[in-house]
Amino acid sequence: MSEKEMEKPGSESLVTVIVAGLANLAIGVAKLVAGLISGSSAMLSEAMHSAADTVTEVLLFVAVRRGGKSPDVRHPFGHGKAGFFWALMAAFATLIGGAGFSITHGVQEIIYGEELADLTISYAVLAISFVIEGISFLRALSQVRGEARRLDVSPGRYVARTSDTALKAVLYEDAAALAGLLIAAGGLLAYQLTGSTLWDGVASMLIGLLLLWVALHLIWVNASLLIGQAAPARMEDEVRAEMLALPEIENVVELLTMMLGPSEVMVAAHIDFADDATGANLELAADRVERRLVERFPSITQVFLDPTPGRPARVERLTRDAGDGDT
Repeated sequence: MSEKEMEKPGSESLVTVIVAGLANLAIGVAKLVAGLISGSSAMLSEAMHSAADTVTEVLLFVAVRRGGKSPDVRHPFGHGKAGFFWALMAAFATLIGGAGFSITHGVQEIIYGEELADLTISYAVLAISFVIEGISFLRALSQVRGEARRLDVSPGRYVARTSDTALKAVLYEDAAALAGLLIAAGGLLAYQLTGSTLWDGVASMLIGLLLLWVALHLIWVNASLLIGQAAPARMEDEVRAEMLALPEIENVVELLTMMLGPSEVMVAAHIDFADDATGANLELAADRVERRLVERFPSITQVFLDPTPGRPARVERLTRDAGDGDT
């Protein structure tokens, strides 16, 4: 992913989250009513799925708003990591509320069985839910395609590499919701054809396993960003090349990057400046490097440059420690 792919998505992600939240709230109530009337575990699992998704959207809303706050005295690097934190909490909500309930309820129905009532209302709710979830999914997909088209990358690559975890969560959860609706409908149809509630319980478990995969993936993504994930390797290569293109720089001894928030990057580098760049010239050279990087890469919000003629002390220490360990 290039530097352009790190640009802030603006308020578009916030709108996507709100649309998804309202859709899940409306669908969850309808599924709950249908599940209580029919007694279907798959429908109740879908109701819990929508409830968990609604809680998730609320947390993602908080993530987008908190992550977008400006730096202050207590948080000089900004509040971007707050976005990762609340997105991580949203993934846990999906894990506990959606996957946990669906799997346990499905296991109970498989073991103990349960008589199902008229399923007409369940099919109607599933159909309506599919339309509403489809609208939310298309909204998220439209944003992904728009960003990918602007950055000249494939939508799949954009989703895989973007640090906009709120958008990624909405897209994944809406896709899982559409798949879950089809699974629930399949479970009800299999029950009608065979007369066995086993299939309804299996459908509930499959929905839970689907949510489990989505939750674990989002937890892994957000945890990595929260810990201090580096910028994409391609962006690091382009930053290094941009530095080396300046006549004031002879070598980039070490380049370190870190995601400070959704589409916010910090750059720290040990730079071997040209021999004639001393005193005031060195300060001017460092200022030119920083200005060029910020102009070239809109996502870079912090730049720290350390004039270093050779390998930095940290690398020297790591090399020495590694040698001692081998000995």
